Amino acid sequence: MKCILGSFLSYPLKGTAPYIVLILVDCREMESIKDPSIYRNPVILQSEDLANYILETSVYPREPEPLKELREATSNHPWGFIATLPEAGQLMTLLLKLLNPKKTIELGVFTGYSLLLTALNIPDDGKITAIDIDRKTYEVGLPVIKKAGVEHKINFIESPALPILDKLLEDPANEGSFDFAFIDADKENYVNYHERLIKLVKVGGLLVYDNTLWGGTVSWPEDKVPPNKRSGRNAAIEFNKKITKDSRVEFALTSVGDGLNICRRVA
Repeated sequence: MKCILGSFLSYPLKGTAPYIVLILVDCREMESIKDPSIYRNPVILQSEDLANYILETSVYPREPEPLKELREATSNHPWGFIATLPEAGQLMTLLLKLLNPKKTIELGVFTGYSLLLTALNIPDDGKITAIDIDRKTYEVGLPVIKKAGVEHKINFIESPALPILDKLLEDPANEGSFDFAFIDADKENYVNYHERLIKLVKVGGLLVYDNTLWGGTVSWPEDKVPPNKRSGRNAAIEFNKKITKDSRVEFALTSVGDGLNICRRVA
């Protein structure tokens, strides 16, 4: 017999309710847990009604048509659930409008939802260096990006991110030249990415890291985390601890989407 250990919400298209993905374990394991409430992370939305309220009253009414179109195209992809969540995108849009960046960098593109929203919110002569290991997924969203008239702002590079960041740092002119960075790549390298990006992003610029709450599992005891989630969960914990101790940034670890750690370089 199986019991529910935890759950998380997945967000489909506008007009349909979010659906809940359940994590099941043997009931005998649940009986050994003295306080099961510790496995229901209070900062990750697990209320269908509340999630739907936020999407329907705040996110979807202001979501630009190109982003809606790209979100719908992504929903048909087998890995569509890893895309940037629209409510996280809404917060990013606000940050971009406040910062008004002209030169940005993105690690981890997938089908390009966050890339497109960035391109829509920087000046016409703004530039985005977008790095991903798989151009095929980027091409899922490319027709929408072209239709939106912002492809000219994007320099897509198919490569692991670290070699490209190291190459950029070989030129001293690149240090402090970026206004904004969005990171949604492999979590195990977040610490390595941060050490390079902190040199590339200017003082006063923003670095936004996605999935830093890892489905709420950062608050779970490690032995209760599904094996396929442990590496990402442990990487998120390590990264969040590092940011807390990093005097070069001011930051806010938020519970929007799957957790955005928003950092402002101050030194």
